[in-house]
Amino acid sequence: MYKKIILAATFGVLSLTNNVTAFAEPVSSANNSVMLPAAQSAEITAVKAKLSQTLGFNVASIKASPMPGVVEVLTDQGLFYASADGNFLLHGKMYGLGDNVSNLTEESLAQVRVDGMVKFTDNMIVYPAKNEKHVVTVFTDITCGYCRKMHEQMSAYNDKGITVRYLAYPRAGVKDRNGSYSQGFKDLRSIWCHEDAETALTKAKSGSSVAARICEAPIEEEFNFGRQVGVTGTPAIMLKNGMMVPGYQDPDKLFALLETTQQGS
Repeated sequence: MYKKIILAATFGVLSLTNNVTAFAEPVSSANNSVMLPAAQSAEITAVKAKLSQTLGFNVASIKASPMPGVVEVLTDQGLFYASADGNFLLHGKMYGLGDNVSNLTEESLAQVRVDGMVKFTDNMIVYPAKNEKHVVTVFTDITCGYCRKMHEQMSAYNDKGITVRYLAYPRAGVKDRNGSYSQGFKDLRSIWCHEDAETALTKAKSGSSVAARICEAPIEEEFNFGRQVGVTGTPAIMLKNGMMVPGYQDPDKLFALLETTQQGS
């Protein structure tokens, strides 16, 4: 019983600190791999086919995990683990128990977030700091109360040297029950398509109506990227190293976290 209590306490602390503790740069696949069974390509193809056919997953990548016999599967629904033959599937966090306890799942997702931030760099709405010290990328929606609160303090973030970049994340989803684009999606698309997107977003977060516009803004792709890397609500803040901080952080707390993360790197 005593051992069970210790284990519960340990993982309780890990869950509380997981989203606020700085970690090193994301682990590369070269440093985070094990040998797969023979006929590696055939195994990967079989796992991908099984997950796609059985669960309807859109599998982005499959690679060896640090645990022998287990593969890491990145899908449009998030990160999963599977047996090398595809007969078993796990959803949760994998921890490494070496010299220090490490959240291996977060380290893998951190790299996916870093890659995604690069991909969407040209499609973000940006509020730059004049004396830039840090950059954060935030999944946002205009219907979110804490997103509005964060945006109201934009000058305070910028004054602290924090540049804020926004990605769209319609909380109601891309499509409604009838299969039509949701109002949240259409509003965000209109803002991203506006000739002055920064002003349009500020007005929308202040409660102004959104004038309809249509263009090829990748709102759906940004939403899918958010789901893939673990976003479940807004605002969701991604740091330069791929660490994600869910929920609102006031300017002082966010700056302190960024400073700590930078020193840790």
